Amino acid sequence: MRRRDFIVSTTGTAAAAVPIVKQRRSVGMTDVARASASMNEFVEADDRQGGHASLATAALEARAKVLELQQRNASERVRRALYSLAAEFTTIAAWSCIDLRDLATAQAYLHESSTFAGLSQDPPTGMRVWVNMAMLAYQRKNWPEQLAAAQAANASPAARRDPFFGSMGRVRLALAHSSLGDLRAARRALGTAQESFQKAAEEERPRWTAFYGPAELNHLAAIILNHNGEPAEAEAMAHRALAKIPAKFQRNRALATCQLGLAQLRQGEPEQATATAATVFTIMDGAPLPGRMRTLIGDFHRDLFRLAPSTTYARDWADRMRDEWSRA
Repeated sequence: MRRRDFIVSTTGTAAAAVPIVKQRRSVGMTDVARASASMNEFVEADDRQGGHASLATAALEARAKVLELQQRNASERVRRALYSLAAEFTTIAAWSCIDLRDLATAQAYLHESSTFAGLSQDPPTGMRVWVNMAMLAYQRKNWPEQLAAAQAANASPAARRDPFFGSMGRVRLALAHSSLGDLRAARRALGTAQESFQKAAEEERPRWTAFYGPAELNHLAAIILNHNGEPAEAEAMAHRALAKIPAKFQRNRALATCQLGLAQLRQGEPEQATATAATVFTIMDGAPLPGRMRTLIGDFHRDLFRLAPSTTYARDWADRMRDEWSRA
């Protein structure tokens, strides 16, 4: 065989053997907007009902789609936006698990979320992860970790640049100090959280921040003051919170009502407290109670039966709670 014929023959065979790889199209900000379209629905579902398993599953499915988009060609801006979305969806799943009291799973998701948030280089996304880490540590009663996460949130770029996020970080510090029994530091941090919020300008922020306003700040103040052994002030803050929490924030209204009932109970008003606590079930309107809410109601139940175990209203409360507890 002549050399020229051999070369033509072999190169033609090689070319035929190499598969043609179909290039997937590039990803742009339009794709990012499309991928994030369900975010508001997830946040609104959490506002209404609290964390639930189907919400966590849906958030993880949305994250999988976002990570698939990362495999395509994209600019640095688009990649960061996709990582921010991955962190957001993972945090929604983690938060649902916190609300359900599935704390081990929540911790695993938050570790993943922190990685995505770091890759996104987006300050508000990083802030959200630290806040959720502080919440998780609080639920696990790991007070030093709660403080460390709150300090990280308070020192984050988002908190340094925007008084709104600064307030969010400082109120987490107040909760952590209260958990550790440092009442003076808790009071001081709560005061600076309130001052910072007053300095925050009205501007567009991520949808997940909608929960945080004067009502939520007063709700968190009620929690801190209840921890600090100041139930009268806690009651006042809970009333202020309930006056401003929008009706659509069903879970938040129920949680603030729990704090109000606890504050009344700790002031020696068990009958009034029981009437208040019973409205939690009305607010939830038949929806299953998230695990975090069950824990608060359980605390109320124990304290009530320690103070007034043989009263008619306590027995009626126990019957109502048993019925609500049995809901799927």
